[in-house]
This record gives sequence, structure tokens and C-alpha cells, in this order.
Amino acid sequence: MGIDLEALYTDLHRHPELSFQETRTAGIVTQHLTALGIEFEEQIGRTGIASVIRNGDGPVVWLRADMDGLPVEERTGLAYASTARGIDPSGTDVPVMHACGHDMHVTALLGALETLVNTKDEWSGTIVAVFQPAEEYGAGSQAMIADGVLDRFPRPDIVLGQHVTPLPAGTIGVRSGTQMAASDGLTVTLLGRGGHGSRPHSTIDPVVMAAATVMRLQTIVSREVDPRDVAVVTVGSIHAGLKNNIIPAEAKLELSLRYPDDEARASVLEKVERVVRAEAQASGAEQEPTITIDHSLPPTINDVHSTARLTLAFDAAFGEGTVVDPGMFTGSEDVSWFAREAGVPLVFWFWGGVDPAIYAAALASGTIARDIPTNHSPFFAPVLHPTLEVGVEALVVAAREFLD
Repeated sequence: MGIDLEALYTDLHRHPELSFQETRTAGIVTQHLTALGIEFEEQIGRTGIASVIRNGDGPVVWLRADMDGLPVEERTGLAYASTARGIDPSGTDVPVMHACGHDMHVTALLGALETLVNTKDEWSGTIVAVFQPAEEYGAGSQAMIADGVLDRFPRPDIVLGQHVTPLPAGTIGVRSGTQMAASDGLTVTLLGRGGHGSRPHSTIDPVVMAAATVMRLQTIVSREVDPRDVAVVTVGSIHAGLKNNIIPAEAKLELSLRYPDDEARASVLEKVERVVRAEAQASGAEQEPTITIDHSLPPTINDVHSTARLTLAFDAAFGEGTVVDPGMFTGSEDVSWFAREAGVPLVFWFWGGVDPAIYAAALASGTIARDIPTNHSPFFAPVLHPTLEVGVEALVVAAREFLD
């Protein structure tokens, strides 16, 4: 009896785990790999798994799925909704949800491996399946690389991966060139002088400094980036103070920056630093603010030749018109580190998870932004069918396209 994909998916959805804490998920993956007779190593890059199917001479194809959830409280109302909680890196107890679909990614890859094992007489070569931790931190692929995954397993001739997204189920979205943006995560600490809330004149208020900084940062994209170019400056977190009558000594901002290439990255980073330091000076700060880059992700760039080849294979497998160009996503991914470090092509695509009728109604009424939850939303929940089946088949088609 084969893998019950729906049961596997709903179980993973009920039990999400934060980045680098994916021990239960990894255990489920290894159980299925063992049942399929696939050799593997675990605890690569802390909680990652790499497995290999050797099937004679031929190319080496890497397939990758990420495993981690997010600190989001689920509000989908599903019977299998997550009520899980976890401890984040700061030691805070937080709700946890698979709000980005990584549970779907794991399920699809395991389903694809089952199909590929059962059809070994139809292809030859080597498949390396990577179950990666901590994509949400932008750190999991590099952790696995640092732990020697490229040396401990056959090196790839191509790296393939996919991501479920709010497109109509049955649709595949892929484009040549830059598919996803580069990004940086920054922590900005603004240093003031604390004191009593009744005596603001004796302090340097970092809360006001932070508020001014947040608003000024919004002008970088709206007033300093060419409207024809893509850039995002988001302040996703702001923390300062503990009590209403105490002016704190510092405020902390966490930023997410997105851009299509290294030139845009350098420009936006320079502008962010200029604004932060200028606003601190305007507030009379006696100490310079600190700016720390917590993580950097390169752009996800699809190889032109390989993408064209795979698009034809998808059209043949799913029907003409299935594949659409979704445009460049301003979200970021760390999958490309595997291809970059190995010096090989990458193809990374999206597949739809929204009920086509619901999507069509939202499109017709112009309410997609309101009615179709996106990744990282507490309402994000891919429709089970045909999302599961298409996710499995897309990986099988892609792997076999580049195997002999």
C-alpha cells in the first residue's frame, strides 16, 4: 500500500515545528524513506536529511523540500488546524503554523520519491532528495552545505525545487531568469537616553526616534527607487519600552529588504543606513545606531535553457496552458545556495493551491488581495486536491526530464 498523501499532509499540518526544531517532521520523513528502502543520512545541518536513490549510470538530480513552520497562530478553522506552540530563538513561547506550505512540500517530495522508486525501470541516474530545515531563517541550506552535504552525497548536475502558492490549483508558475528576489534581514538598534515619562526633556526618546525612522524608511522605495524597478523595504518588528511612564534607553527595528540584483541591493542598503543614521542625529542621539545584517539571500535565478526544457515537459504532462509566467516574486528563498555552491543550473517553480472556482470568482470581482490568503497568512491553507497530486507529479516529471 502506498503513502496516504492526505493523511501525511494533515498530520504534518497539525504538527508544525519552528526552524532548526523540525525533529518530529524529520522523524516522519525518515520513517517513509526507510519504508521505501531509500538510503539516507539525518541531522545534516542540525535537523536536515539527505537521501539518495542510485539507479545506474546517468545524471545526478537533486530535489529539495523545506520543512519548517512559522510563528503564526492559525485561523483557517480547518479540522486539522494547528494548535502547536514552540519556543522561538529569543526564548518566547509562540504559536506555530505551516503558514507557508512547507508541509505540502515535504508531502509532495515523499510522494514523488515513492513514484520514482516504483518506476526505476523507466529511468536511470541518481536522485538526491534533500529535506531542508530553517528556510524561514534563510539559514538551512547553508547549514547543510557547511555540514558537507555536497561532499557526502553525489554532487548535482541540476537542482530542482518547488513552492506551493496562491495560484489556481492545477497551475504551474515558472519563469526564466530571476524568479525570486534577493533579500537581507536587518536589525537596527536606536540608542537614546532613558528616563521618567514625565520628564521627556531630560531624555533622548528612542520611541520617537524609531517612529520617525520607520516613516522615513517608507520614502526609499516611493521616492528614491525608479518606479520601473523592484524593491521592498519592510519594517516587520519594532520593540521599545516596558511601561507607559518610562522612556526606554533603546528601540529595536527588524527590517526585511528585497531587490532583484546586487546593484539594487547595494543601493537600498546604503539608503537605509543613511536614513537610520540621519534620524538618530536629528533626534540628538549621543550614540550611533547599530545596524546588523542577520541574513542575506541571493536572488533565485532559473537557468534559461533548463527552464525552457522543463516548461515543455510540464505542458506535455499537464496540458498546454498549464504553465504560466507568474512574474518575479519579491519573496526570497535559500534553495539556490545548493546550485550556486555546486556551480550547476537551478529550476525553481510554483504550483497552485487555491480552489480554481474560488480564485476565478475573486479574479472576476477584483478581490484577490482580500479574498485569497497568501503565504505567511494565518488563513493560508492549500486545497488538498488536486494540489497534492500536482505537487507529486510535477517533481516526478521534472526529475525524469533531467534523468536518462
